[in-house]
Amino acid sequence: MSGFNYVENHIMEINKLKNILEAVLLAADRPLTVNHLEILFELDEERPTRDEIRKALHEMEEEYATRGFELKQVASGYRLQVRQDYSLWVGRLWEEKPARYSRALLETLALIVYRQPITRAGIEEIRGVSVSTHIIKTLMEREWIRVVGYRDVPGKPALYGTTRKFLDYFNIQSLSDLPALADIRPIDHLQKELDLAAAANAAGSAAPDAGALYAMEPAMNDAGPEAAEEDEAGARETAEALN
Repeated sequence: MSGFNYVENHIMEINKLKNILEAVLLAADRPLTVNHLEILFELDEERPTRDEIRKALHEMEEEYATRGFELKQVASGYRLQVRQDYSLWVGRLWEEKPARYSRALLETLALIVYRQPITRAGIEEIRGVSVSTHIIKTLMEREWIRVVGYRDVPGKPALYGTTRKFLDYFNIQSLSDLPALADIRPIDHLQKELDLAAAANAAGSAAPDAGALYAMEPAMNDAGPEAAEEDEAGARETAEALN
């Protein structure tokens, strides 16, 4: 009998823990790590261990498998989010249209993602045209890229790399989750994925998973000055759309 009571009490405790974690993750405005979650119980007389928190999170993932939302682990921790399958309908709650991104911005982002750390000159060498200041500024303002260092050459040019926010936005934990370059499809497909991502993030939903980045492989651009002017115009349009 005592053994049965122990099991019953344990089940009640794990269920209470899951309810607490669910409430906290619903209220949080950012992903939370296991360490963040553990700190929430510091003032409690009986507090769960890290292993118990991880076990509860794992059970929650399984329990949400058939629901319209999911518990997802991204680079910055765990978060509750609407499943991508339902982002189309959830996104209709917001009238704001997703920002449109120029091809030049997407190609620049792709190079930073796959060739990081990389300088602006390195991006220009591969693309064959100059990189607009507006493109770098837009990517920095979105917090998708950051300066990770400086190359030890005259002028000390900045080296760019991606951020945790970039990983969170695309629903991945690390750069190793990105698709291989051999699996990448044309960049023209990416805007559609980013539209879904914008609607999903506005709704607290799942952004496209790592497969959505298939479109990011940039092509060599030998179009010369005319292409550079188009890049500048496209970058301005993107910046204006985001402001």
